[in-house]
Amino acid sequence: MAPSHTMRCCKKGLNWIPVLFINLVIGWSYYAYIVELCVCKYKLLFFRQFKAARYLVVFHIFFFMFTWSYWKTICSRPEGPSKAFCLPKAEKELYEKEERAEIQQEILKKVAMNLPVYTRTPGGAIRYCDHCQVVKPDRCHHCSTCERCVLKMDHHCPWVNNCVGFSNYKYFVLFLAYATLYSAVISATVIQYFIKFWTKRLPDNHAKFHILFLFIVAVMFCISTLSLFIYHLWLVGKNRTTIEAFRAPVFSSGPDKNGFYLDFSQNFTEVFGDQKTRWVFPIFSSLGDGHSFVTRLVHIDPEQANAVLQQNGKRLVLFSTQESKPRVFLKIFF
Repeated sequence: MAPSHTMRCCKKGLNWIPVLFINLVIGWSYYAYIVELCVCKYKLLFFRQFKAARYLVVFHIFFFMFTWSYWKTICSRPEGPSKAFCLPKAEKELYEKEERAEIQQEILKKVAMNLPVYTRTPGGAIRYCDHCQVVKPDRCHHCSTCERCVLKMDHHCPWVNNCVGFSNYKYFVLFLAYATLYSAVISATVIQYFIKFWTKRLPDNHAKFHILFLFIVAVMFCISTLSLFIYHLWLVGKNRTTIEAFRAPVFSSGPDKNGFYLDFSQNFTEVFGDQKTRWVFPIFSSLGDGHSFVTRLVHIDPEQANAVLQQNGKRLVLFSTQESKPRVFLKIFF
């Protein structure tokens, strides 16, 4: 037990290395930009009075928003399923004693009838986590690194040493946005001195090496975060997680990669909320509770659907089809 506990502690410690690396780069970039470039004694000062104030204000705004959203992503504890998704005591005892998989599924189906879960495993079974001992809500997955189930799990990010999911997905997208803007501001204002470095018009001192590496790191960082930001904006527009982009969620009718798609506006407000003044700040404003989500097409009773959606403060309009098996289309108004 002791060696196992020691190994787990070492592993958790090592997981913080990428976060430490990123923070060292951020700290160095601040030092190189403010001290070595702006106020260094070697006359590399490219700011003059009003221009200096403008550049420094813009720089510090993006620096503050970048670090704020980054640490909000790190410090936001991933939310897991509520106790309502745990098996009742009687059913849990039956499930643990039963060895036949088909009987276990019958027990899970009985419990799931009273829960807003409409997705299944690829084999059509109820999604159940044996490690956490809960029926998995829609879009919930177990993270082996965090050792817990995470609501609307997107992915586990080593650069924040945290799971990105329902509780912090907005923070993560803002982190990518402000990281891109922060590095873009540095690149745009340092490029002229990067050119002077190659044309040997800078004083021969250590400050020019800070400028050289600052520009290179900023450009590389900008390209990588911009590509990730564009990808996650696409995911937000499609109302998909990274996991769902690679593996379509399975409903009772089969896999449907657009199962949670509503329209761009409603997909966006589901993540960023309906208060526009909060969109640009890393303050939680996502809609819903993370346990139930509106689906484009589900086979459920309309009254049950309304009961589930009312808990999330959403209104439901039902449309029927002419098929032999009635289907319920859900259109949501926020």
